[in-house]
Amino acid sequence: MKPAERLNATFAALADPTRRAILTRLAAGEASVMELAKPFAMSQPAISKHLRVLERAGLISRSRDAQRRPCRIEIKPLVEADRWLERYRRIWEANFERLDELLDELKNEADASEARQS
Repeated sequence: MKPAERLNATFAALADPTRRAILTRLAAGEASVMELAKPFAMSQPAISKHLRVLERAGLISRSRDAQRRPCRIEIKPLVEADRWLERYRRIWEANFERLDELLDELKNEADASEARQS
């Protein structure tokens, strides 16, 4: 999968609150499908569909442990998404800093004007 496709798959997978909740649970450690399905009011096949989306996006992996197929979170796609977001975070922070400077300048001008009128 190309980097742009991986990023699209990551954000598409993260768009769903159930999948985000599954990732939150897996951040605490691996879990079986049944353990992941427990807090949700949905069937095991529905949870399995969510897991397939997460797996295709590379956000989770599954292994085989006898009868159990534990799922675990994979960090690499989240790191890639964070790097992508970080560029925009820097742009917005710079914009906010310039806005703060402009507001300070306008306030100082208003204070100076008010002082001259007094």
